[in-house]
Amino acid sequence: MTAAPDPSPPAAHPTSDAGGPRLRVDVLTIFPEMVETFASASLLGKARQRGLIDVRVHDLRSVTQDPHRSVDDSPFGGGAGMVLKPEPIFDTVEQVQPPRPLLYLSPAGRVLTQAYAAELASLGGFSLLCGRYEGVDERVREHLVDGEISIGDYVLAGGEVAAAVILEAVSRLVPGMVGNFGSVEDDSFSQGLLEYPHYTRPASYRGWDVPEVLTSGDHARVARWRRAQALVRTARNRPELLAARGGLSSADEAVLAEFGLEI
Repeated sequence: MTAAPDPSPPAAHPTSDAGGPRLRVDVLTIFPEMVETFASASLLGKARQRGLIDVRVHDLRSVTQDPHRSVDDSPFGGGAGMVLKPEPIFDTVEQVQPPRPLLYLSPAGRVLTQAYAAELASLGGFSLLCGRYEGVDERVREHLVDGEISIGDYVLAGGEVAAAVILEAVSRLVPGMVGNFGSVEDDSFSQGLLEYPHYTRPASYRGWDVPEVLTSGDHARVARWRRAQALVRTARNRPELLAARGGLSSADEAVLAEFGLEI
């Protein structure tokens, strides 16, 4: 039986201006169209076309040999649900040789944070294995994958949505992906704080005015105001982030005082 073609698009091996993609991410899944559709849209899709990032999506069913292209079976010992079998996963990995580390998407994995996303972006390449149903055969976890990754303490039907989250978070950190990299550096969590408020035109809307400091033209003062606002927002919504930074520094206290703010 001839294996089904890999669903990756013709531009799955792009070349950037620098001579090659800056990041390669392989995704192994039984629903390749879910990941491929996401990875072909918006900034991520444009980055693939420009050769900044190489996303390759592999269908685990493509290596199966039975007429039904079976990838799962009932668990030994009984119980509800189905488990992804080891054969198609091992066979796919051995056939395509995806970049390592190969990370299994699992609630038991290391939780994705901005710092972890930056760590993955710096690797040059990694791979994601999407589970389904009750997960994967334990031998995959013990003998094939290099680690596990989670996007939070909740359970999804499968790993495809989580893979999309990781692709989005990591790809934004690839140089050239976002037109103004300063916007990435100011993102929430990048400095251990939530991001400051943003305003745009019109300057007055339904009686609500943009803060005067933002229209003053004093860029240094704007930067201090944004820092103060980030501190206040973090203290109100995610106080544990401030605690993790060791609380307020003397500089933090000074910038809050300048704008008459308290935490």
